Amino acid sequence: MIVNIVLTIAIGLAGGLAVGGGFVAFLTVLGIIPRLMQLTKTMKYIQAYEWAVVSGAIGGGWSSLYQYTWQIPSFVIVIIGLMSGIFFGMLAAALTEVLNVLPILTKRIGMDGKLILLLMAIVFGKVCGSLFHWIYFVNR
Repeated sequence: MIVNIVLTIAIGLAGGLAVGGGFVAFLTVLGIIPRLMQLTKTMKYIQAYEWAVVSGAIGGGWSSLYQYTWQIPSFVIVIIGLMSGIFFGMLAAALTEVLNVLPILTKRIGMDGKLILLLMAIVFGKVCGSLFHWIYFVNR
């Protein structure tokens, strides 16, 4: 009994350290957050970014351990979803900017000089896909 508890704690701690280490490596090695601050010209809010990342990781990890059910009004859910979408969109944009994925992609598919069309296609595709998901699958 005690061995099972200690083993479960050790495996959980090792898994948490591995995932946390990968998350920190993702953010620091690729320089996602500094590039995001550069793009949005919000370098003066660096502590807010740090606290947002740390509190988000802790809150997400904690909430994944339990199944919470909250009674939240629909308009609050819409605001939270909008803010989450903006954050992940900006994070994805910063990631592609750091890795220079889109300029390489435009050259490969023969769209030299039409990067804005590719970006708009990605944005509209993401919006349509999200609306489809929320309208048809979440509300069932």
